[in-house]
Amino acid sequence: MITPKNIIRHELIGLEVEVVESTNKFQVGIKGMVVDETKKLLIIESKKGIKKIQKDGAVFVFKLPNGVKVKVEGRRILARPEERIKLRVRKW
Repeated sequence: MITPKNIIRHELIGLEVEVVESTNKFQVGIKGMVVDETKKLLIIESKKGIKKIQKDGAVFVFKLPNGVKVKVEGRRILARPEERIKLRVRKW
């Protein structure tokens, strides 16, 4: 089960997300559903279409299935999904 403590080790595809901080000011406020993920990008389907957001330099707020919102720095999820799931995560 996905929780705020283990979100870094879980699959992000299918979660609702919002970009709350970014080095690119035009990306702040983008929200939608994560439809794909690469090592360096989150691909989000928003009302205005598909958006590709770099993980590094951004801060995301993910909405978990139980309604809890979790703020995650993009650099913490900067890895391929299959590699990130295997990682041991220190307290963050």
